[in-house]
Amino acid sequence: MPFGCLTLGEKKDYNSPSEVTDKYDLGQVVKSEEFCEIFRAKDRNTLKMYTCKKFHKKDGRKVRKAAKNEIMILKMVKHHNILQLVDAFETKKEYFIFLELATGREVFDWILDQGYYSERDTSNVMRQVLEAVAYLHSQKIVHRNLKLENLVYYNRLKNSKIVISDFQLAKLENGLIRDPCGTPEYLGDLSGNPPFYDDSDEDESDRDKNLFLKILSGDYEFDSPYWDDISDSAKNLVASLMDVDQDQRLTAQEAIAHEWISGNAASDKNIKDGVCAQIEKNFAKAKWKKAVRVTTLMKRLRASDQGEPGAAGASAGAAGDPDTPGGAPAPPAGGGSSLAAALKAAALKEKASDTQTAATPAPSLQAAVPQDDQQQQQQQQQARCNGDTPQMLPQSKEE
Repeated sequence: MPFGCLTLGEKKDYNSPSEVTDKYDLGQVVKSEEFCEIFRAKDRNTLKMYTCKKFHKKDGRKVRKAAKNEIMILKMVKHHNILQLVDAFETKKEYFIFLELATGREVFDWILDQGYYSERDTSNVMRQVLEAVAYLHSQKIVHRNLKLENLVYYNRLKNSKIVISDFQLAKLENGLIRDPCGTPEYLGDLSGNPPFYDDSDEDESDRDKNLFLKILSGDYEFDSPYWDDISDSAKNLVASLMDVDQDQRLTAQEAIAHEWISGNAASDKNIKDGVCAQIEKNFAKAKWKKAVRVTTLMKRLRASDQGEPGAAGASAGAAGDPDTPGGAPAPPAGGGSSLAAALKAAALKEKASDTQTAATPAPSLQAAVPQDDQQQQQQQQQARCNGDTPQMLPQSKEE
């Protein structure tokens, strides 16, 4: 029987925890994300290593939904630029998803460590991502969370392929996409500086709303000096991919045929210094905030599930998070007026819940991460931009 399919009145058949541990040896937690914990796992028979994502059902409905959704989508896809599903289990208390182990690094970190980085390097990454996206769209699947953290090098060889990960927010779609979803800082980027931004002194939720309103109206510029060294062909591709008119906007398949992707229009000029500086400025802080948001979200979900005081308000506040389902509107695929209406409704809902969420403050950066670790990370990031780290990916055998 397919995962998650039940006949009315039929008793659910759960896996026992021993089925998981008899087949796989789970190591220590290597990473915590919004909905799950990430482990390294070893097949006890073959000794092959995999990635394991463990979702705790007690963490709430959104966590359970994310786990079931990712399993359903991954069972439908098979593409060399998509991290493949190996195994899935559902016990009474948890979901376990076993995936291929990508031993390379996130594209975000890889860029920062390069001594030389050009448009041609970016074009190669983009081609692979577009091929995977075109495949997903041919299967009526929309990823809905494409960003640098979810693009990973499969291994540490210099010419490693790129794989897309994290399908928790992916969705089967046959019509217009109207559900709020997305991370505004990542909606369009090439120079390291996002086309859409908001420099106001408003709080984070208001800035996100302003960003999405700009996205809905296509209000962006290729600001100087950040885009000065970027070729006209690259700018043309970016503009064509962000056209608010869905009939004029390039599809993923059409983008692959663009001269900047498939031709020789991508420049060989080293743009590493400028791109690195802007990535550090605009996206490193986004990753830092995400770490705090993970801690806050998991605390709120568990509090809500346990019925703690103020949990309802905390959950309502979490709904405004752009990295969770229902947190922020998706880029327009037609029907921008509906998205604008949804955005206004979300704003009204958030205002109504302000007094509740105030009772559940998010932990400070200092509370989430020791100050010494903050300073050390900042020094490491600065060293990367200065070219003080090894400039090539380590050579190793293909895994």
